[in-house]
Amino acid sequence: MDIQETIKQTVTSSPVVLFMKGSAQFPQCGFSARAVQIVKACGVDDFMTVDVLQNPEIRQGIKDFSNWPTIPQLYVKGEFIGGSDIMYEMFQSGELQELLKDIAQA
Repeated sequence: MDIQETIKQTVTSSPVVLFMKGSAQFPQCGFSARAVQIVKACGVDDFMTVDVLQNPEIRQGIKDFSNWPTIPQLYVKGEFIGGSDIMYEMFQSGELQELLKDIAQA
């Protein structure tokens, strides 16, 4: 299986997938840390993270997959949402909470 297939399988395997630097417990960059905080602020505590620092092939592959140059990258139900700045804007407007409301723990 090539890296694009692996990534496609990953983004569809969990309702919320965050490709980031580090882990949710130990983010390795400020943008990744902010992305984790935003998802948790939407009430989603249980989500998949993929540490791109562990695999250079995934680190480049996810950029090609989404046609988006930066990490972190958020996927909800297999759909690319955006990076840290877009997540923040969507959170500020309430759009991200709406998108995640059926996934969030009540």
